[in-house]
Amino acid sequence: MQNAKASVDEIRARFDQDVERFSSLETGQISTQDAALVLELIACSAVRVTPHARHIVDLGCGAGNFSLKLAQRYAVESITLVDLSANMLDRAVARLQQAVPEAALHPHQTDVRDLRLEPASVDLIAAAAVLHHLRSDNEWASVFAHLFQALRPGGSLWIWDFVEHDVPGLQAEMWKRYGDYLESLKGEEYRRHVFAYVEYEDSPRSVAFQLQALRQAGFQADVIHKNGCFAALCAVRPS
Repeated sequence: MQNAKASVDEIRARFDQDVERFSSLETGQISTQDAALVLELIACSAVRVTPHARHIVDLGCGAGNFSLKLAQRYAVESITLVDLSANMLDRAVARLQQAVPEAALHPHQTDVRDLRLEPASVDLIAAAAVLHHLRSDNEWASVFAHLFQALRPGGSLWIWDFVEHDVPGLQAEMWKRYGDYLESLKGEEYRRHVFAYVEYEDSPRSVAFQLQALRQAGFQADVIHKNGCFAALCAVRPS
């Protein structure tokens, strides 16, 4: 997966056309295994890990599914929404204004690599299906270091994303199983379609790589769920 990749503008353009689909968890995350389970798992776990979160950042917020779920469990004061797509941001803001009118919303149309958050300014960061667009190892390290600094002590980072595997045989087996899953949903053409844009757009890293990078940034990190080519991680900035 190291051939020429899609540009930021190309990725933005694809998501600009997909707002309606991503406004529903059932349709927007259909290619993602266990999406509904993980949304609930992260929301419930976050309350236990960071019980008094008031200031939330949603990276790659899309239409706002994770922010909406977290806002159901927290007395949220502010939500910073970050996405490449202005269309996605508009939909996320509209949904959240209706669901949590008391929360201050701060939309930012930008790449996560260009995001600048004030040090120790937020309690909780969600990053769902966004970090796999990072390219080099240095980009991963830089983003994790910035997110660590942005969190207050005791704050938490929640990652739900597409992953690869470091052992080639394991990667081959998980990739086959993912293909079978996609084909069971919508047939062979859908499998080819998803595989094509994964190859062109994505640069996922393994769970082992991400855990090591998170710990090098200063986090206490752990796996909370994994199914095939998808995994959820929790990372906490120690108090």
